[in-house]
Amino acid sequence: MKKFKNFSKNLLKNRSGQGATEYILLLVVVVALVLMFKDQIKTTVSSKISELQNMIGQVQ
Repeated sequence: MKKFKNFSKNLLKNRSGQGATEYILLLVVVVALVLMFKDQIKTTVSSKISELQNMIGQVQ
């Protein structure tokens, strides 16, 4: 019983995979946000590209 108790304590204290898990969760949140707002992102990016093309055209 004592071995199991020590094993469970060590298992709970082990944080070796914590960093990778946090990165994966962060990636999932970012992907979900991009999917939720993809139409708005698309519209904004295309308008900014158009503005940039107009500015470049004015310089030439």
